[in-house]
Amino acid sequence: MPRDLVVGNGSLLINIDRNLNLRDLYYPHVGQSNHLGGHRNRVGVWVAGQFAWLEDTWSIRLGYLPGTLTTDVHASNGRLGIGLRFNDTVHPELNLFLRRVTVENLYPEQREIRLFFGHDFRIWESDIGDTAFFHPFTGSMVHFKRDCYILINGRTANEGIFEYAAGVKEFGGAEGTWRDAEDGVLSMHPIEQGSVDSTVSFRMAVPGDGTAVLDYWIAVGRTLDDVEGLNAIAAGSPLETLLGESASHWKGWLSKGTQIDTPLPPSVAQLYERGLLVLTTQIDRFGGIVAANDTDIMQTARAHYSYVWPRDGALVAHALDLAGYGEPARRFFSFCAGILLPQRPYFLQKYSPDGTVGATWHPWIHNGVPEVPCQQDSTALVLWSIRKHYDRWKDKQFGQSIYHDLVVPAAEYMIGDIDDRTGLPRPSYDLWEQRRGVHLFTCCAVYAALSAAARLARAFDKERAEHYSQARDRLKATIVGRFFDSKHGRFVRSLMPGEGGDADLTRDPMIDASMAALFLFELLSPDDPRVVFTMEAIYDRLWVRSPVGGLARYEDDYYFQSSTDVKNIPGNPWFVTTLWMAEWYIAVARSFRDLEPAMDLIQWATRHASEAGLLPEQVHPFTGHPLAVMPLTWSHAAYVTTIMKYQAKVRDLTKKKADRTQGE
Repeated sequence: MPRDLVVGNGSLLINIDRNLNLRDLYYPHVGQSNHLGGHRNRVGVWVAGQFAWLEDTWSIRLGYLPGTLTTDVHASNGRLGIGLRFNDTVHPELNLFLRRVTVENLYPEQREIRLFFGHDFRIWESDIGDTAFFHPFTGSMVHFKRDCYILINGRTANEGIFEYAAGVKEFGGAEGTWRDAEDGVLSMHPIEQGSVDSTVSFRMAVPGDGTAVLDYWIAVGRTLDDVEGLNAIAAGSPLETLLGESASHWKGWLSKGTQIDTPLPPSVAQLYERGLLVLTTQIDRFGGIVAANDTDIMQTARAHYSYVWPRDGALVAHALDLAGYGEPARRFFSFCAGILLPQRPYFLQKYSPDGTVGATWHPWIHNGVPEVPCQQDSTALVLWSIRKHYDRWKDKQFGQSIYHDLVVPAAEYMIGDIDDRTGLPRPSYDLWEQRRGVHLFTCCAVYAALSAAARLARAFDKERAEHYSQARDRLKATIVGRFFDSKHGRFVRSLMPGEGGDADLTRDPMIDASMAALFLFELLSPDDPRVVFTMEAIYDRLWVRSPVGGLARYEDDYYFQSSTDVKNIPGNPWFVTTLWMAEWYIAVARSFRDLEPAMDLIQWATRHASEAGLLPEQVHPFTGHPLAVMPLTWSHAAYVTTIMKYQAKVRDLTKKKADRTQGE
């Protein structure tokens, strides 16, 4: 089940599914060490001898409070005669998950209602050697292993935890203490070790046609003292105070960014704001920008997206720069400088949030010849993003530091990696990380990186500026000469090595949305006829001809393939590719009418966001349901970038119109 709600503070990230089950809990890094691993932390309700988990027959409406990272979820169950409202958040400074549940009694008479919370942690991503115990000095349930402690507590108007149980799960025939909850009574077993879970309950006397409130929290820390201290904070002040601190923090953060001052449909403006907030949850405090943290993807492979792809991170950093937030980009660039090795001044495919190398499927040998599978476009786009950041903020001290630590070694590597026989970067893996060859997207990214190096050298190292400029210009001429197909009047996506080796390159004519790199990274003007023909070919061939619509990645895309009708369904529609097309329409617009196709595509993305405003990687071409992971950081970054470029173009057109009027 996709993660429909996310809350976090850069150190503690919690993902929640639409049934209010906590499914992922990352600590101490966003995207690293998932102490739930997709297993359910359930919520159940007992009243008058009847019991139901929220994944049973409830009607649930998802959302967030506007301008915050506090959820606003409404659930109702006619059989039980109960309504629930959940407000969940993670405190922006404290590793506290806060949950306020407002319980509504839909019957006219007062009733005792009990809420149950099951906890199925796998601390340090293993169910071996965990302990769960009731902590009588704080009245809480605690799970721990080594240096990770998770404390659960709460209170109603009259008392704290009512009953509890610690027990064995998924071992020796035991399902877990959550089964013990279904009769409305818990065993009060105080401790268990090994593969364990726990359940706690709270009871309330809820007046007829009235409400009662339960405050529930989870504290996470390295020691028992840490979580006891956090518990004291939660227990010692009204929860609405802590919830208010969270709401005020995020509303204040939003107010510091670039404000939307051009007319946008309300749903578009709301999704832009939601996207900014979602992006913050996926960024680790130590700088790593994580691609996605939805472990639902592990149902299809024993792998996930909880890694830092430098390419994705560079695009996210740029989006946040455009939106007026420079600090995440600075931390990301510092993270990148820290993982760049002197002996290997380029990036591999992906990294863990602590900077260690991530899992990969790229081989270190090709045709019997050893090679390090560098990700050329990732290295290049980090440099491109640094240049854009410097142009936006003019931070000379940081710019000079990152120029010498990262830009120079990476730029020198990229120049040295250009094959003398072809004049192009040596083969590497494509943007989609599926094919080894010389790719248009990669070459455009390297061009952008050398442009960035030249721009930064003019500011910090004038002796190198001409060196980088000449390398850039030579590369541009070669890209245009080798990739442009004069027969069809457009570019091709790749030059693939033939039997003669890496220098024996043949054109791959397949249409690929990544060819948008021509204008995205400013190799050519967006209205250059060669770019126009290329973008028109992308739209014509990759538009999904179903009621859902949207743009696929490339022809016959096999990833999560939903249809073999390749002519009409070339692949599943992706948010990134669809929004690239919107960016191109914005770039070539010369009038407000010209912006209409771009807004149509922006509204396509808006319509296919989740109920709570999260964007997945792709959607099903017939149902529109999310596929792969949700939220995908890159999708939200593409949306933010597109809105910022749309606003900039509206401002430009408005100014030109005013100038013409004044001239008349």
